[in-house]
Amino acid sequence: MQTFNEYLTYTNNIMWTYIGIPMLILAAIYFTIRMKGMQFRLLPDMFRIMVGLDNKRERKTKIIVHTSNGKKTISSFEAFAVALSSRVGTGNLAGVASAIYMGGPGAIFWMWIMALLGSATAYVESSLAQLYKRKGEDGYYGGPAYYMISGLGRRWMAMLFAFLIIITFGMANQTTQSNTLCDALSSAFSVEKWIVGIILTIATISIIYGGIHRISRFSSIVVPFMAIGYLIIAIIVIALNYRDIPNVFCDIFESAFGIRQAAGGMVGAAIMNGVKRGLFSNEAGEGSAPNAAAIAHTSHPAKQGLLQSLGVFTDTLVICTCTAFVILLSGLYDNGLDGILLTKQALVSELGPAGGWFLTAAIFLFAYSTIIANYFYGENNIRFLAPDSKKWLNVYRVAGCSTILAGGFITLQTAWGFVDIAMCMMTICNLAAVIQLSPKAFRLLTHYENEKRKGRNPVFRRKDMPETNNIECWE
Repeated sequence: MQTFNEYLTYTNNIMWTYIGIPMLILAAIYFTIRMKGMQFRLLPDMFRIMVGLDNKRERKTKIIVHTSNGKKTISSFEAFAVALSSRVGTGNLAGVASAIYMGGPGAIFWMWIMALLGSATAYVESSLAQLYKRKGEDGYYGGPAYYMISGLGRRWMAMLFAFLIIITFGMANQTTQSNTLCDALSSAFSVEKWIVGIILTIATISIIYGGIHRISRFSSIVVPFMAIGYLIIAIIVIALNYRDIPNVFCDIFESAFGIRQAAGGMVGAAIMNGVKRGLFSNEAGEGSAPNAAAIAHTSHPAKQGLLQSLGVFTDTLVICTCTAFVILLSGLYDNGLDGILLTKQALVSELGPAGGWFLTAAIFLFAYSTIIANYFYGENNIRFLAPDSKKWLNVYRVAGCSTILAGGFITLQTAWGFVDIAMCMMTICNLAAVIQLSPKAFRLLTHYENEKRKGRNPVFRRKDMPETNNIECWE
């Protein structure tokens, strides 16, 4: 197993160092410059859309909120919650701890950088998903596979991406969520992992067979509850140690640039792990969130793009940072612990046994909500590959639930190794399409801002981009 893990690590380092990380960074910088820092300029708009102020304006402008068969569509906030439930998972608890364990405190700095720049990438991919979304019996659907085939006309690329996201989210990603959850619950309640795995699998089945409407309702209720609860506990810990906060910032910045290291090796480790764990957490550029962004009913594609940009900020700059500060304030990050065990010990050291119990509850909500969202991403692309085949959908459901069960029986490092390879391949494929289609996302943002300057509620129609073919919605 050790040799196999070393092979996974070597392959990951090659793929990320020479392809994945350069593409992510260069694309994010380009999008940020080209859109004049939209992720900073339009923060007020993001919050207005999130709290629903634009929904009132849409009702006044008589935007229809029902599909042709009379079923209510998914709201912008519900789509935001589905995407955020995938972003806010064990990556915020175990992923941050692993980044610090393998890359030092400086990895957090590079997670911040990826979030600040990557939020522009999140806008581009999500607005494209909205532009090329399609309408089905249960509402809207779409994602990278759809803008690859409709926007670029490359069916082979769309099919490759659909296969990769099924493997990444439907299979590999589920193992890390299940692994973390089984470890935490089996330790807290002294039960066998296989029992936890069976219970988790049954709980997952009860949600996923209800379709996207049940998934979106579940996410819109659970995600705000779990995020706010975790933030309150983290803020309490930070407040109790407020005198040490300047030292934490010093550790982060000094480690990020190797000031304390005799050689530059730790700088590379900090960058590598910060970028990889940051992407695993906020998913900007990966091509996952656009699957959720496409299902929303909104008056303008740019609105959902802006909302997904806010999701990146929420995930990394808020929740991941809270976890990092809890760990660094505890002083336990260099004691040999990794993953969720490090986060748990940090909370216990600050809050006593209550901290461990709270983290167990948080892990359940974070991991379970992410498992549900990950399942939806895979199902969305199974429907793309085999739109009329219930057989393959059922095969996917069985396979996906099997990986949830299996996740409790492998090591954390092996789980991360599979996820990193699959995630890198998926990201490369998605970015190749997003970069080519980005001028359309820029046009959407320009149209949105022009409408705002005229004092209007931005509403997009197909005729506003007559040169763009294969747009099914937006009549």
